[in-house]
Amino acid sequence: MLRGRLDVFDDAVADTAEYLRGLWPELDVVSYEVAGLPAVVTDRGLERWHVDAEKNRIVLYRLPIERMTKLHVKDELHLRMVVEGCVLRATGEYLGRDPWDLAPERFREH
Repeated sequence: MLRGRLDVFDDAVADTAEYLRGLWPELDVVSYEVAGLPAVVTDRGLERWHVDAEKNRIVLYRLPIERMTKLHVKDELHLRMVVEGCVLRATGEYLGRDPWDLAPERFREH
C-alpha cells in the first residue's frame, strides 16, 4: 500500500498522542487534531501548532511543520521524528511542563 506524507503525518500525531496519554492520564480529555495551515499569521510568524487549554485541544499544522523544517534527510523516519517532537512540545505547552520531561524513558540512551 502506498503511503503519502499526509498518512505519515497523521499516524505520527496519533501514535505520539496515544503514547503520551498512556503516561499522562490528564491527556485523555485532549483532542489532537491536524490542520493544513493556521487561520492567521501571528507576529511570531506561521505557527506550527496551537494549544487551546480551555477547549482541551491541540492542533498541529501539517504544512508549516513539513515545509518549514529543514530535514538533513528527507524520508519517512526523519519526518516522523520532527512530527513527534512537535507533538511533544505542544503537549508540554498544554501541560505547562518541559517536553523532555513528558517521556523521559523514550529518549533515554541505552
